[in-house]
Amino acid sequence: MTAALAILHRDARLVAVDKPAGVVTTRGWANDEDALMQQTRDAVGAWVWPIHRLDRGTSGVVLFALDVEAARALSDAFARGEADKTYLALTRGHPPEELVIDYPIPKAEGGDRVPAVTAIRRLETFGRYAWVEARPRTGRLHQIRRHLKHISCPLIGDVRYGKGEHNRLFRTAYDLHRLALHAARLVVPHPDGGSLAVDAPLAADLAACLAALRANPPAIPPRAA
Repeated sequence: MTAALAILHRDARLVAVDKPAGVVTTRGWANDEDALMQQTRDAVGAWVWPIHRLDRGTSGVVLFALDVEAARALSDAFARGEADKTYLALTRGHPPEELVIDYPIPKAEGGDRVPAVTAIRRLETFGRYAWVEARPRTGRLHQIRRHLKHISCPLIGDVRYGKGEHNRLFRTAYDLHRLALHAARLVVPHPDGGSLAVDAPLAADLAACLAALRANPPAIPPRAA
């Protein structure tokens, strides 16, 4: 049985939910029957409009509008860069304590490269791994994943941009079977004025992995790159 969807915020115009890892935001190309949009619609008993998306493997805050005007206002705010997004990530390798990555990436799969900026802050280290805060200032496809790979600190659990031997280590030793990326906080202008801040607690599997890393940092895998 699917666990009940956690609603983080609801008012007359907006609803924010805590997306589990492994669920797509909308059906789209994947055509999943149990997409987050449908789960949210069923949970609130009303039609919802998606404002942004998270990758299937990412957990955390996702915002939906409850009317067309709110959807338009929020979509415009995201397009203007007025959404303040904070992610938490587990990386192979140690980024600098603070870094702004300014590196163009494709806006969509196979598209031309466009400007992309992500602010990174290293929070904690465990052996050769690091717990990192990422705050994207632009919204590009796989932006955080691509930018962390660009600085040679790919995400744990990232089968596209990461390292297989490290992903296998975390599956077997730490029971982490997903992308180690969590959308922890979202701050946006509210359509009715003021701002809305929504926080999502760290997903249980990531929290358990962090606790295990703190208790017993892993040895460096043989021939790890």
